[in-house]
Amino acid sequence: MRKLIFTLLYSLLGLIGFSQSVNPSLPDSDPPVEIPGMKLVWADEFNTNGRPNPEFWKHEKGFVRNEELQWYQEENANCANGVLLIEGRREEISNPNYQAGSKNWKMSREFAHYSSSSINTRGLKQWLYGRFEIRARIDTAMGSWPAIWTLGIEKPWPSNGEIDIMEFYRIKDVPTILANAAWGTHQQYVAKWDTRRIPFLRFKAIDPEWATKFHVWRMEWTSESIKLYLDDELLNTTLLPETINPDGFNPFKQPHYLLLNLAIGGNGGNPARSKFPIRYEVDYVRVYQEK
Repeated sequence: MRKLIFTLLYSLLGLIGFSQSVNPSLPDSDPPVEIPGMKLVWADEFNTNGRPNPEFWKHEKGFVRNEELQWYQEENANCANGVLLIEGRREEISNPNYQAGSKNWKMSREFAHYSSSSINTRGLKQWLYGRFEIRARIDTAMGSWPAIWTLGIEKPWPSNGEIDIMEFYRIKDVPTILANAAWGTHQQYVAKWDTRRIPFLRFKAIDPEWATKFHVWRMEWTSESIKLYLDDELLNTTLLPETINPDGFNPFKQPHYLLLNLAIGGNGGNPARSKFPIRYEVDYVRVYQEK
């Protein structure tokens, strides 16, 4: 019944003059909207077929973090039909850094059995404050760990600051959508987290077809706070007076760069029985700042 109501609603919208891009199952072909009091300072609509624009995006390569299963490579990120498609694939890749007996996880694996992509704007595009909008469709299969996040340009993690505009993974086997911020503590590589974790079933109960549709993740970042939204629902608010590292540095009062990635395994769960490829589609990324 709920699906029928959604179908009738979309039909009605079409009859009264809305464009097809209103359909949440399709990429949005409309130009970026104007927001009163703000200007669009950067966007990537992913409308040019091929690899992501090298003037905007760099690729991470190989085994990178969190002892995840995937080998990051450029081949898994491509633009077509108005979206950036990052694919997680089940394939065997030889690890050129393999060393038998190594205790370093990046070197102890002779092969990767999965591949994916991770792209970022480090050294190319960075911003201090603003409204960030990312429209994306995520795959909720077991093993899938997609993310939209930022890192500060100065200091090592976590003292540089991390903002997770979107993460999806499993917590005690429960599929979960997260909205987080992290900063430094007195312990190296140990972060202080402001985390909001929402079981995915809450979204699916409202719309059983949620995972088949595009959704808009938004960050509103000012000198006072970071607010993270999903489809206009406020998920988490982090107050910047509370995000000061022990050395007095506030990592959210410096420029950040953006990352888009699809990890496989790790917190995403065991992908062994999942159907591949796992698909993570990004329709657009838009950054607005005050005029």
